[in-house]
Amino acid sequence: MNPHTRRAPSAIETSGERAAWTRLRQAVRSAGRWCALAALALALPMTAARAADIVIGQAAPLSGVLASTGKQMVLGGHLYFSHVNATGGVHGQKITVKVVDDGYKVDDTVRLTRELLANPDVVALYGFAGTSNVGKLLSDGVLEQGGAALVAPYTGGEPLRNPFNPWIFHVRAGYADETEHMVQQVTTLGMRRIAVMYQDDGFGKAGLDGVQKALAKRGLELSAAAPYDRNTDQVDAAVAKILQSDAQAVIMIAVNKPASAFIQRYREAGGGAQLYNISVVDPAEIVKLAGLKNAHGLGISQVVPYPYSPNLPVVREYQALLKKYAPEEHVNYTSFEQFLGAKVLVEALRRAGPAPTRAKVLKALETLGPYDLGGITVNFSPSNRVGSRYVEVTVIGRSGRLMK
Repeated sequence: MNPHTRRAPSAIETSGERAAWTRLRQAVRSAGRWCALAALALALPMTAARAADIVIGQAAPLSGVLASTGKQMVLGGHLYFSHVNATGGVHGQKITVKVVDDGYKVDDTVRLTRELLANPDVVALYGFAGTSNVGKLLSDGVLEQGGAALVAPYTGGEPLRNPFNPWIFHVRAGYADETEHMVQQVTTLGMRRIAVMYQDDGFGKAGLDGVQKALAKRGLELSAAAPYDRNTDQVDAAVAKILQSDAQAVIMIAVNKPASAFIQRYREAGGGAQLYNISVVDPAEIVKLAGLKNAHGLGISQVVPYPYSPNLPVVREYQALLKKYAPEEHVNYTSFEQFLGAKVLVEALRRAGPAPTRAKVLKALETLGPYDLGGITVNFSPSNRVGSRYVEVTVIGRSGRLMK
């Protein structure tokens, strides 16, 4: 689709916003269509939605170390919500997503979520990022006080799953599932000296705990555990510690920039261990930042099926809508995961009826049962909020492409 042609209103558009769309078209010419979409997503939350709209709130890291991931998160929802709006909406109502940028900063996530939930029109939350960020919403009672469900957060942190809480509906497997799978693969290959490079926060510690428990099941201990500070790519101390450990495999619990910095510096320092990273990285970004020579061979755990081959109906649907609504963008695990989360949320909105409320949406989600998204099934119940435990490991190949 030509980005300069007129199209139907998108999921992040509200009525009477011709000026915003003028800015979008201007931004298209100067910075590319996706950058314009992200800018518009940030601008529109300040405007009023149509009275008949179904309003969803999303805090995403559109700036900071996780900015590229945040943009893919917003894109995944945009694809499906736009499709739903273009085909009649939900019970005749359009979906409007109020997107705010939390910069992957915990305090900003809490503040912005409180602001979103202060708007009574917001019936659900969708697609937040960060174990520590979402964990703070739980510990501060923000979700409970607001009475709204949070669907498809981009985190696998175990504290968000156990003990049980009624507010968060996970579409992805947890970090414990991912680390178990990676440790199983590594030990099957005969490796026994395993190290972890991790972000020093709730996210990193959740992954570290998962690796330690998986090793303990096999009578093994970590060779080294090397942290780095959140919201930085200062990994030199971690590189030195893991080089000294002589690990055969390194499992990284890290986001794009620090993971890339570690890979590059570790390889350039002569480190030869097999490297793995948990699912929250973008392989294209890793190759770009670390260099193909260094990134080649990196194993990445994945929590949704391979989105590059149209083998499943939902993958074909995702690829078609990506081509229609964001033709400059490429297939990406993060946008696909959030596309699946958007499908879950829309089905709950349908089941909630023509006048959805926070309570009705919550009830619809917890009674969803097994639900086929198009070759991928999620399952929620009053006692289960983890919809999927799917995990597989992919590898960055010689060409920089991701291979199964």
